[in-house]
Amino acid sequence: MKFKNKTVWITGASSGIGEEMAYAFAKEGANLILSARRETALKAVKAKCPKPDQVFLLPLDLMKEDEMPAKVQMALTKVPQIDVLVNNGGISQRAKVLETDMEVYHRLMDVNYFGTVALTKALLPHFIANQSGQFVVTSSLMGKFSAPFRSGYAGAKHALHGFFDGLRSEYYDDGVRVTMICPGYVSTDISRNSLSGSGDKHGEMDEKTAQGITAKECAEKIVKATYKQKEEVYIGKTEILAIYMKRFFPSLLSKIVRKVQVK
Repeated sequence: MKFKNKTVWITGASSGIGEEMAYAFAKEGANLILSARRETALKAVKAKCPKPDQVFLLPLDLMKEDEMPAKVQMALTKVPQIDVLVNNGGISQRAKVLETDMEVYHRLMDVNYFGTVALTKALLPHFIANQSGQFVVTSSLMGKFSAPFRSGYAGAKHALHGFFDGLRSEYYDDGVRVTMICPGYVSTDISRNSLSGSGDKHGEMDEKTAQGITAKECAEKIVKATYKQKEEVYIGKTEILAIYMKRFFPSLLSKIVRKVQVK
């Protein structure tokens, strides 16, 4: 029971990787705070957890960053201490640069970056006061390189790495740890829910996404990485090799990405 008597707060917990993380952390004994916009979906996840009485629901919308301090205070009325915040909430994109409205770019940054930063900043004083706490951030391989139809999504994920690398270095001596999670293809509805250039739902499943690892497998790897307090973890199949190609053979990766059907 790696997280017995620990409290783990998960955003984006109503479906996909976030939902599976709820089950995986619960199996390891964690008390849970689950957040997402859809309270009905959160109630369904809670009901499937091994011990629903150890699960608290706190609906929130990452677009409303000014509400994050109040959400943290609400969370701390449910539990005396929060040990891990899993910043998992987010949304993806499927559109070329010239086809993407600026409003869509702003929305991608508001949800994937600014909302996450606001919640993190609101909880950080609690971690510092306890001289203990861990931020786990669901980034993406797109946080390390980019690909066609993902410019806004990749931009937001790149920004997360810059922010949390800085936070890690500033507050390490205060007992604050940061784990960056970089999944590749995971078989979830992320493609269907992605934003088109106009801001509508993409509504289609990518072939590579459909062939990715399961959300359950991804969640289990995230729990292990969290327990070991890894700084950065790459999760997926052969696509994670692109990380090393970007580092050592960037021109080769660029050629490969241009030819791969990634939409």
